[in-house]
Amino acid sequence: MKTSDFYYDLPQELIAQDPLEDRSSSRLLVLHRETGEWEHRSFRDILEYLHPGDCLVVNDTKVIPARLMGEKEGTGAGIEVLLLKRREGNPGETVWETLVKPGKKARPGARILFGGGILTGEVLEVVEEGNRLIRFTYEGIFEEILDQLGQMPLPPYITHQLKDKNRYQTVYAKHEGSAAAPTAGLHFTPELLEEIQKKGVKLAHVTLHVGLGTFRPVKVEEVTEHHMHTEFYVVEEEEARVINETKASGGRVICVGTTSCRTLESAAEADGTLRAGSGWTDIFIYPGYEFKILDGLITNFHLPESTLLMLVSALCGQERILAAYEEAVRQRYRFFSFGDAMLIQ
Repeated sequence: MKTSDFYYDLPQELIAQDPLEDRSSSRLLVLHRETGEWEHRSFRDILEYLHPGDCLVVNDTKVIPARLMGEKEGTGAGIEVLLLKRREGNPGETVWETLVKPGKKARPGARILFGGGILTGEVLEVVEEGNRLIRFTYEGIFEEILDQLGQMPLPPYITHQLKDKNRYQTVYAKHEGSAAAPTAGLHFTPELLEEIQKKGVKLAHVTLHVGLGTFRPVKVEEVTEHHMHTEFYVVEEEEARVINETKASGGRVICVGTTSCRTLESAAEADGTLRAGSGWTDIFIYPGYEFKILDGLITNFHLPESTLLMLVSALCGQERILAAYEEAVRQRYRFFSFGDAMLIQ
């Protein structure tokens, strides 16, 4: 299976640069797994496709303003730091694995000042793929300083400035820790979620902190040789119970986004039950994978040759997915993080 098997041609102008004013006014392409047929709808019509007894699974991770602009101590040279993973934390200091640009200015021992010294970083070492471990020191609460100094780490294909930070958060975002949003959830409003629950559809929350690996291109020719980055997930006892009861009673489990899907499949037992707990996952889902829990997926349109496109191809078949993507291009759907949505059922 070649990476190039997952290529499709996307006109640049179809990459959405700004979120819509009304979250739920996005378009929705409904793709039927068994037949390969599709329908063109509005996202609000998702109600028609959810049935009493189903369970909608959302990822309640919260994006942190992880992009920091600093200056190298002594020279004043500009350095951009992107927080990836918290390695350790103590009062007044915390160590993060980071992505730094330009890397040549951030050798071990280099000190970086942020906000005129409100936050100070010291490069400890260079780790895998050129990432840097940085020890940050500060007075007060790190999250509050980050909120003051940091910017939202928008994907590289979004060039417009985000006017409202909250538009890159889901309305149910709760647990801070992501470097990117679980973007399929951006289409939901509190009102739409309330209508869904009134219909008798259960809502279950899981957490997976999205890393930048989600944007990293697949650089190997053979799909099976690609290595996924690890991401931290949590499945609480009560949420696992709701999902397991849904399966046991014949309801469908429909994940909102590939991150919710990867969380469930990472925590699934061989018999299809969901195990509560937490841990790190590097699960890579591509065609040939047999889903243990997932019955349907609400997702955005993904980059060509990406691991996310491979995941949805595993669910519906590569040919059917690429045909649906070609149709979405013909119909001028909006693509990627701030774009339109797809329901695969």
